[in-house]
Amino acid sequence: MKILTEFPGEIKQKLIALRRDLHQHPELSFNEEQTSLRLFNELKSFNLDSVERVAGTGVIAQIKGQNRKVPAVALRGDIDALPIQEETKLKFASTNPGVMHACGHDIHASWIVAAAYSLIQKPAAGDVVLILQPAEEVGKGALAMIKAGALKGVKAIFGAHVDRRFLVGQVVAQEGPLAASSDEFHIELIGSGAHAARPHEALDPIVGASALVGALQTIVSRRKNPAFPAVVTVGTINAGTAANIIPDKAKLSGTIRAVDPATRQLLIQEVRRITESQAASYGLTARVRIEEGAPPIVNPAMPTAWARQAAASVLGDAGLAKMETLNLAAEDFAFYMEKIPGCFLRIGAREKGGEVIPAHSGKFYAAEESIFIGGAVLAEAARIASASLAKKG
Repeated sequence: MKILTEFPGEIKQKLIALRRDLHQHPELSFNEEQTSLRLFNELKSFNLDSVERVAGTGVIAQIKGQNRKVPAVALRGDIDALPIQEETKLKFASTNPGVMHACGHDIHASWIVAAAYSLIQKPAAGDVVLILQPAEEVGKGALAMIKAGALKGVKAIFGAHVDRRFLVGQVVAQEGPLAASSDEFHIELIGSGAHAARPHEALDPIVGASALVGALQTIVSRRKNPAFPAVVTVGTINAGTAANIIPDKAKLSGTIRAVDPATRQLLIQEVRRITESQAASYGLTARVRIEEGAPPIVNPAMPTAWARQAAASVLGDAGLAKMETLNLAAEDFAFYMEKIPGCFLRIGAREKGGEVIPAHSGKFYAAEESIFIGGAVLAEAARIASASLAKKG
């Protein structure tokens, strides 16, 4: 693979040391103070013209291209950790109890630094903006970076995620849906309480809540087009204080996932409609609150073609893998793609002979070779996209 010669040994060791330091000192969303400072200093060491800390704990840097008149391209990596106790037994395991890089953001941040080195050695046609984003895990970091001006002058963006379902040296860059939207619903059913021995004197919200859970499942099975994957899950039910009391309220909450905008809106509408009609049938009043999160990621044709060309250039055609099963997890990278065209990739992070370990697990880790592959592929995607934008004038 060309990747083996792109980064000199000294740079490789520097990137590995960076990754291990980040992994050993994880920080939660919007609290990435030391992480942000470490990455800021790392990029400053490259003597870039522009490196700044924004949105509290975010970092934006700009690498000069060959022609400042060519529209800029952005590369994004997220930097926050999760509230999970690490169980990997790595020598550089988390020293922060109950906090861990269980989703590979230590790798994501490191490969943005790797991409910076690559782009300094071989600049793109236009400028490349590096976005090191906080708070992906709570779905609010991308919006904070956009508000801080991360996309100013940017016409295309690329991001990626490590994935242990794929081997090191495999990259998924495919057109169409790649990640789901993520919305939450919060429901309160209001009835009237009574003694549990006299249920006829109550309007029982627990019975209504029980029926509602089943009714909500019909949204996916009967209301949406089965060609489009979707999920409606009730995750919490809370009601009552004692076995012999019928309470006057019950609360439910859950998640709504879809991979296309039309289905997403249908699911939200149906959660409201079914909740209100079910509540009425039990003599209850319903209050429904929807918290809309990240939209789905749907990779468009042109940026995906640039990303595929980049992956093939770095790894050869054999390095292009296909994600056969859609991922209904969400990614706030989608907020950038609401503003400008982009492509989100999956970078193989499983060593040969290694087991598939799911992200958000205390045993999750990513092979360090993925730093160099992610950095090289993203840098090359920026160069290819920039060259194409230059031709368009």
